[in-house]
Amino acid sequence: MSLKDVISPFYAWKKTLDKPYTIKNPIAEREGAERYRGFHTNDVEKCIGCGTCEEICQNEAIDMVPVQGADPQRGDSGLRPKIDYGRCCWCALCVDVCPTGSLGMSNEYKWVTPDAEEYRFIPGVDIKPWNGAEKGYKRSDEAWLLRPGLKNMPVVEPEERRQTFDEMALGYNDNLALLEANRCLECGICVEACPTHMDIPQYIKAIRENRLEDGLQILYDTNPFSESCGRICTAHCQDACAMAHNGDAIGIRWLKRYITDNTWQRRDDILHGDNRITERGKSVAIIGGGPSGLSAAYYLRQQGYTVTVYEKHDKAGGMLRYGIPEYRLPKAVLDREIETITRIGVQLKTGVAIGGDISFEQLRRENDAVYIAVGAQKGTAMPIEGMETPGVYIGVDFLDRIAAGERPDIGSRVLVVGGGNTAMDVCRSSVRLGAAEVSVLYRRTEKEMPANAEEIEEAREEGVRFDFLVSPVRISRLETGLRVECRRMKLGEPDASGRRRPVPLEGSEFTLDVDSCIMAIGQKVDSSMAHGTDVHITRWGTFEVNAETLQTNVPGIFAGGDCESGPDDAIKAIADGKKAAWFIAKYLQAEHN
Repeated sequence: MSLKDVISPFYAWKKTLDKPYTIKNPIAEREGAERYRGFHTNDVEKCIGCGTCEEICQNEAIDMVPVQGADPQRGDSGLRPKIDYGRCCWCALCVDVCPTGSLGMSNEYKWVTPDAEEYRFIPGVDIKPWNGAEKGYKRSDEAWLLRPGLKNMPVVEPEERRQTFDEMALGYNDNLALLEANRCLECGICVEACPTHMDIPQYIKAIRENRLEDGLQILYDTNPFSESCGRICTAHCQDACAMAHNGDAIGIRWLKRYITDNTWQRRDDILHGDNRITERGKSVAIIGGGPSGLSAAYYLRQQGYTVTVYEKHDKAGGMLRYGIPEYRLPKAVLDREIETITRIGVQLKTGVAIGGDISFEQLRRENDAVYIAVGAQKGTAMPIEGMETPGVYIGVDFLDRIAAGERPDIGSRVLVVGGGNTAMDVCRSSVRLGAAEVSVLYRRTEKEMPANAEEIEEAREEGVRFDFLVSPVRISRLETGLRVECRRMKLGEPDASGRRRPVPLEGSEFTLDVDSCIMAIGQKVDSSMAHGTDVHITRWGTFEVNAETLQTNVPGIFAGGDCESGPDDAIKAIADGKKAAWFIAKYLQAEHN
């Protein structure tokens, strides 16, 4: 036995006589460190209820629950996290993964209560002393478990794409698609924001797991124009994406395109294979072969209805074909999507005008239901002097001519009036037609422009110039072109759209000399095929429908897309077509019974 072993017990007894170094009342006297991981806090105004915290918690200590005052809306589930401190281990993974940065932890760790149920509470909602605490653990950029940056899709450089109408976006390769898909939280906030309610988390998961065929089936369950939408969709889902709050939204639209780019040659086998349609013996006529009409046709035919689509143009596609230039949406893409729809038995009759070649009443007599989906393809002229002057064009007519293969001689100086996506397509097409100077006039500021920010930025990259708070008032003909008299504007009170109304500034007139002026200020619906019938039409020329079912005042006649709501985007038209198919089928089943 060593000497150390002999004296150790005496040493221990001696220490009992020393002054203790413990704190007499630690619960009352000792504050947690500034970055201590204590009880949770949550900025409920920043929180969107995505549930990422619940998903990552390994102890199942977090439940997403509804709270008063947090109503579900686009980009917010209305739920908030409730913490169970009987399960929480204070690891802070929930804080480190939170996409909005709303969740944190106070440095408060002292809490004595005889009621165990009190240890389950909703941070930021239930009243606690540490609500809004400045000290404690907050996520830092270095600790964020997510990748905030978008993997950009390769595109043709501006100088090169200015010279051609060939497609400018090149698509994701396998590596980029996987990296971008790995950024998705699978929170599902995006699903509600999508007008067709596509199962976005699941088709992105299919990319991660290399199940592209399954991904394609998920896409077509809710959107038969997924390949087109992978290029031109306005991507409401990305506006709602949880990642956009502290980083870049997931490239959902581009991931959709990746699936369709890599499966289109096998699409029919993947989607339909040996599936056989059970015929129901009922027929539906669809007026308009655009995205809304063809979507309705696709889903009605899958349910066994005989469907005939009547299109007045020589080719179907509507504004996807005649309103969107090929550098954004190649016609080959659109053609193969339409072929997928017709291949399952949808009959497509082109070059047939309802109200001319066939009467509306004849369609009603010969079919069990009618869906009107004619779109808004009539351009709007400004109520100013000189609109009939040679060299003045209407935006949608201009794009229609380009879609038909024409290349109008618009000169080197082009003025485009308008601020929507049509105006962007017009100005960027003008660049590709060889115009050296292309300017866009918009009567409000850039903040109020309805065009996609992405399109505005790409137009700038291609050399388009923007002049805001300006409106033309008169156009006259010169020997060498046009003279456009303009006036400066200022923003006044909000109008019915919620945007501040432009008000003319007295004495601010000036002139611009150009070769061509293209008006891209709006579109309207041609509802003339139903004139003289008992179908109700609004004063704006749109069809009056039941908002829930899309049925008009006449049983069995439905209307959707632009001809119901006025000009809108393609995904809304597709959503209406899908919705109409559901309610038309319900109507026909009720009639049959």
